[in-house]
Amino acid sequence: MKLNKQDILKALETISAPGDGQNMVESGAVTNVVTFADEVIVDITITNPSLQAKKKTEVEIMKTIHEKVYEKAKVKVNVKVDAPAKSEANVIKGKQIPGIQNIIAVASGKGGVGKSTVTANLAVTLAKMGFKVGVLDADIYGPSMPIMFDVELERPLAVTVDGKSKMRPVENYGVKLLSIGFFTKPDQAVVWRGPMAAKALNQMIFDAAWGDLDFMLIDLPPGTGDIHLSIMQSLPITGAVVVSTPQNVALADAKKGVAMFQQESINVPVLGIIENMAYFTPAELPENKYYIFGKEGAKNLADDLDVPFLGQLPLVQSIREAGDVGRPAALQTATTLEQDFEKITQNVVEEVVRRNDDLPPTEAIKITTMAGCSAVNKK
Repeated sequence: MKLNKQDILKALETISAPGDGQNMVESGAVTNVVTFADEVIVDITITNPSLQAKKKTEVEIMKTIHEKVYEKAKVKVNVKVDAPAKSEANVIKGKQIPGIQNIIAVASGKGGVGKSTVTANLAVTLAKMGFKVGVLDADIYGPSMPIMFDVELERPLAVTVDGKSKMRPVENYGVKLLSIGFFTKPDQAVVWRGPMAAKALNQMIFDAAWGDLDFMLIDLPPGTGDIHLSIMQSLPITGAVVVSTPQNVALADAKKGVAMFQQESINVPVLGIIENMAYFTPAELPENKYYIFGKEGAKNLADDLDVPFLGQLPLVQSIREAGDVGRPAALQTATTLEQDFEKITQNVVEEVVRRNDDLPPTEAIKITTMAGCSAVNKK
């Protein structure tokens, strides 16, 4: 069958261009269409630099042409990204920390979705991949990282760096760690107003001898509040990862978390969404999946918000037990959990690399390849 260019354009007019209410032909996104016999080449320009947006555009065009023009058409889609330059006005910019290359905020709109557990496992997986990693436990009112890393009885020591006394982070499993939990008693409640909490965080950030880090992960408290703003005003955040469970109540708050980072005055790239407790798999029935909290809610939210979906984590007893005894589940070698965390962590690193390639830097960027994702320690 010989394809007609006008038929192709008419079909593409049924696809909406994101953001402006026009279809992709009217908006000018489709820059060229070439047909030859049963082959068609579509050139299109989009403004979203994420791999997910590119793939979604390509699939949508191919599906539409097959459904509305010719189901056996050989379709090739060339997607070009033309991301608009973002204004620097009113953008929150933090103070760079020498030696720290990428700072990732791990957030959740709602408490209890496993944000701290995900942070701990991302950190140890990055360390296993050979990266230099630090974790800042910014959950001032509910610090849990000392327990998860089995260092709750440890205390940061003072070291002298360039003539100044600084805190040396506690280290375990190849991860450097600072938390307000190191400075309070286990049964002591932290009853602080925002400015005092922000001051404590600044001390853990700038008065610490973090050394050279490829990644600093910041475990933010739940919600969208004062601590979040203080962190983003203090540090140039490379990107944010949002953790959610699949049910609507958690998704509603996760959506607000994404919106917070995307505000024009904050302008922190969202690297993606992780769906925790996606399904329950009992130990005696490892092949079974029970969707207790709903199915693929966070994945659908990522699609709706046009942000990357980084992966799913199951609800299994061993993840909870591993966190309670201070040995993150990602350290369980030759298990499906280790594979799940490795895949999600690789996706996070890929999004960081892509973000650093496509968007203006908020800091000095050093990671440019995926070489560090092999299980070989870097020299």
